[in-house]
Amino acid sequence: MPFDPSTDLEKIPTEPGVYIMKGEGDKIIYVGKALHLRNRLRQYFGASSDNRYFVPFLGQYLKDLEVVITANEKEALILENELIKKHQPPFNVMLKDDKNFLHLRIDEASLWPRIEVVRKPKKDGARYFGPYHVASHVRETLKTVERAFQIRSCDDQTLKNRSRPCLQYQIKRCLGPCCLPVDAREYAEHVRETILFLQGKYQELLKQLQIEMEEAAEELQFERAATLRDRMIAIKNVMEPQTLIQFNAIDRDVLGLYRLEDRIQITLVEIRKGRTEGIRHYAYKDAVAPDEELLSSFLNQLYSGGAVIPNEILLRQELEDAEALEERLTELKGRKVRILCPKRGQNVKLLEMAERNAVQAFNQEEETDKTREKGLKWLKQKLRLKNLPRRIECYDISIFQGANPVASQVVFKDGFPSKKDYRHFKIQTIEGTNDFGMMRETLMRRLQHEDEERPDLIVVDGGKGQLSKALEVFKELNVSDIDVCGLAKSRNIGEDHKGDMMRSPERVFLPNIKDPIPLQLHTDAYHILTEIRDEAHRFAITFHRKLRNQSTLTSELDRIPGVGPKLRQALLQRFGSIKAIRQASIDELCEIDHLHPALAERILEALNGDGGE
Repeated sequence: MPFDPSTDLEKIPTEPGVYIMKGEGDKIIYVGKALHLRNRLRQYFGASSDNRYFVPFLGQYLKDLEVVITANEKEALILENELIKKHQPPFNVMLKDDKNFLHLRIDEASLWPRIEVVRKPKKDGARYFGPYHVASHVRETLKTVERAFQIRSCDDQTLKNRSRPCLQYQIKRCLGPCCLPVDAREYAEHVRETILFLQGKYQELLKQLQIEMEEAAEELQFERAATLRDRMIAIKNVMEPQTLIQFNAIDRDVLGLYRLEDRIQITLVEIRKGRTEGIRHYAYKDAVAPDEELLSSFLNQLYSGGAVIPNEILLRQELEDAEALEERLTELKGRKVRILCPKRGQNVKLLEMAERNAVQAFNQEEETDKTREKGLKWLKQKLRLKNLPRRIECYDISIFQGANPVASQVVFKDGFPSKKDYRHFKIQTIEGTNDFGMMRETLMRRLQHEDEERPDLIVVDGGKGQLSKALEVFKELNVSDIDVCGLAKSRNIGEDHKGDMMRSPERVFLPNIKDPIPLQLHTDAYHILTEIRDEAHRFAITFHRKLRNQSTLTSELDRIPGVGPKLRQALLQRFGSIKAIRQASIDELCEIDHLHPALAERILEALNGDGGE
């Protein structure tokens, strides 16, 4: 029976737990937690809740409600996080797991420790720094570390098999322990300084380097003194862009929130050692719950996912479950974490700064949305579409020398990429280099899945030929509710009076219209269509390259007696390429289960006899 507040609300238990709201087809649409389940749900269904954001959503979408009782509020926090990650309800704020963020790793236990980029920290005794939420920040940090501290970044296989120093040594970004007689104590000191740098202990590091530089100058070691000077300059260059906020050393995360109806912007300012380390923005639509509930869920997901937990978290809103959340974060961090709502002093100014940034980010997001909306309306008008193209799907074919043909499906929703809807197709029925036939097969397979969300517009990468195949599929499947077009790249059209080559604009081909429509450069519609076409091309090529690499590895290993499918797969997972297997030692190959030394020797002889990659 569907949930009826008038009769079922009093049956809800008063213990702590999680409530699960369900819509059509028993689909979970929202997950929340509460110290007192009945009281929390009364907030949703009581007469005093008429001005709250989620009231219209309840009447429109809610069909049933389920509760799960937990032993305490902290267990409710944990269960809420797990259910949100598992079911991804559309009305919860969602965060990606920290495995999508990057970390820097240094293992001091190895002979020549290196700095490497990894996705997810492990409990292996190594030091991890991060997470870095923007890849460019990782690249800049790596560049600074290599330039200033000269520790290696190559993998262990490369270190063992090099016969001469690489380019990193030549440009003075590595000491070259692979081939040169580097002093192990000196290298260890470089590693220690790198760790201080990555920990943000700049002043301590600069003081130490200043002393070393002065001692080197006194001993007339001018080259070493110059190296230390350059290292100090690199560190100061990193420090300069950071704004000094406070003089104490407490690490803080400051959250600002701005809301307009069901759209919210959360801004997180990271303050480490009194300096701003970064500002991150999170935008959400269809945010139906109250601010306090959304923020609690946001923090629970953020820090449970692996983000670095500070000593203090500053908020404007008082959280009902602040005590339980503090307990949970303290448990995760291993030391006391406090959630504060300051009313005066310098911390209030920090909150105001975060909130100003949230307003600014919200306005920018809204402006971008308006621009994309304008582009979609232009597409509907200019291309004479039946539908406003809220969901656009673009298809591209990738093939090389007739092998491993694949197609990609890329999806844009409201003008933005929806990567969870991306899809690959391995071509099954077409041989050779028949791109038109491959496009036909791909669209047939896609449109026969009537249970999937239907696109408003299908874009095929190509001109009249690809468009005609799409129209054949539409006719065969009796599809009339979807628009379709072909997008052709610009081409050379001759030389101008100066002898420079001229190119045509990008062109859109439409059904039953002879001449294509040129796309004007730098328009909103141009950016949407070319972005989705380029994304489909990238996605197809990436998958095709992966299949090609696997095929190369498979074919070379298949020729070796004793290597069957299971061992081949194990080698692929462990080493990733023929080149890496060639460079491995017999002992390293034997680390794979059931691979004995005689077979390992046979594999290396067979691969190294092939002449290399």
